[in-house]
Amino acid sequence: MNPESEELYPIAILIDELRHDDVSLRLNAIKRLNTIALALGPQRAREELIPFLDESIDDEDEVLLALAGELGDFVEYIGGAQYAHILLQPLENLAAVEETMVRDKAVESLNKICPLLSQAQLEQYYIPLLKRLSSGDWFTSRTSAAGLYACGYPLVSPAHQADMRKAFGQLCMDDTPMVRRAAATNLGIFAKKLSKEHLISDIIPLFNKLAQDEQDSVRLLTVTDLVAIAEQLSPEESKAYFLQTLKAMVADKSWRVRYMIADNFVKLSEAVGQEITREDLVGAFVRLLKDNEAEVRTAASGQVPGFAKLVDGETILNYILPCVKDLVTDTSQHVRAALAMQISGLAPILGKEATTEHLLPLFLQLLKDEFPDVRLNIISKLETVNQVIGIELLSQSLLPAIVELAEDKQWRVRLAIIDYIPLLATQLGVQFFDEKLGALCMSWLGDSVFSIRDAATINLRKLTEVFGVDWAKQTIIPKVLAMGTHPNYLYRMTTIFAITAMAPAVTPEVIRDYILPTVTNLVSDPIPNIRFNVAKSIEALIPVLSQNPDTKPLIEQQLNPALVKLSNDPDNDVRFFSQKALLTAK
Repeated sequence: MNPESEELYPIAILIDELRHDDVSLRLNAIKRLNTIALALGPQRAREELIPFLDESIDDEDEVLLALAGELGDFVEYIGGAQYAHILLQPLENLAAVEETMVRDKAVESLNKICPLLSQAQLEQYYIPLLKRLSSGDWFTSRTSAAGLYACGYPLVSPAHQADMRKAFGQLCMDDTPMVRRAAATNLGIFAKKLSKEHLISDIIPLFNKLAQDEQDSVRLLTVTDLVAIAEQLSPEESKAYFLQTLKAMVADKSWRVRYMIADNFVKLSEAVGQEITREDLVGAFVRLLKDNEAEVRTAASGQVPGFAKLVDGETILNYILPCVKDLVTDTSQHVRAALAMQISGLAPILGKEATTEHLLPLFLQLLKDEFPDVRLNIISKLETVNQVIGIELLSQSLLPAIVELAEDKQWRVRLAIIDYIPLLATQLGVQFFDEKLGALCMSWLGDSVFSIRDAATINLRKLTEVFGVDWAKQTIIPKVLAMGTHPNYLYRMTTIFAITAMAPAVTPEVIRDYILPTVTNLVSDPIPNIRFNVAKSIEALIPVLSQNPDTKPLIEQQLNPALVKLSNDPDNDVRFFSQKALLTAK
């Protein structure tokens, strides 16, 4: 093969694969473009590869999507930023195809390349591209154009900036809803690049037009634009330009618009400033909390603590708390679940007295909710309340409900309670714990769900760390070891898991006197599952015993003989785990 044909070989393979009938081959070829470009060198990549790719934009969407992504990182392969404009042509074509994902990826790549362009390249190539896309006959090119203004705007001359503002305004007035949607999606991003003067003169009129659009799919997108624009204005300017629009959005006939407002209410309130929030938005928020659509109430419930931080305590008690009380008994379980997740956030804002008086009864009500997610959400956030009112008050009010939930029919609720127990134990003290919760912790070891039994063994280790080894020796260990002789093999298995989990938290003496005898007894258990878990348990005990010179000899005296016996077991798994443990012992 002569040198010239050797040079052509990579591009020949690529062309063959790009024209292949098999989509996966074409896709692989696109993903290897950078390798091909390196083989060709920058000049041939510019002169041969890019034109070829531009011609091949008539393929499966999957291939085009990969191509649009690759071209965004292709500048270095064609000779650097001075040639970056060469990539604009194929990306322009990709930005006009029918498939949304391909267009979005092409826009993303164009936005990567745009900052690398010089002033001359921008004026000669980028701005004409923007004009062509913005005035394209087919709506697809116009939707793509909307995403390209923000990146180029700060880089061009004031004269071109004026043209860009005007052209973007035309996209906001486009006859096609899809184009107006794209313009609304990008309005807030574009607004951040403008001076305040142009923001007020050009962007706010466009925002008001889009906020009153006949299509709710356009109107709902203006909510995030409102946040972005208001962040750049003073509270007085926000009040003058946006208050009426904001009130209209809260009362919009489409629930999807009201949902978007509810979901972004705290951001909106922060953007327009505290004064407007306190004077004008409390009523709007109350209206959303009482909305007739459950989705809107769910979104508003999630905003309660965030909004409460922006208003005074009196407003919370007089306006927001009555709504919260109604939501606790809402007909929709999703509203109650969203509220349960957030309501504890009110405790630090209200303080100890108001939390005890107003919130504790609501917590109790939610803890008894028929829907498990509501119960689960309230349990997982009790720590916040504990920090405000203290565990004593919390345990007096909620302990009966917590004990009831510990036997909940939904295992995830039981699991959440187990996770909460060590914290309760720390605060309650050993005597109160033994009286109220001790028996409960042991009962979980016999639960029908493995995840609960597993969590219960870890819980015992944490309790041992809280109350000390002496407590464990008297209270827990005898009960755990007694299960080792239970006729049901699952109880015997739980004994192994429990003593393995607890071993790092107890002293080597306890392991020697209490744990090892049980482990060595279970070596001869008739159930193979027990025997191989014994081998795994021994493997975990070896490092603990070897740390203390008094107990190190026990490895040789008791554990190794047990492992040798298990390594000759008829069961494959038992042999595997015992041999693995023997390696640890060595």
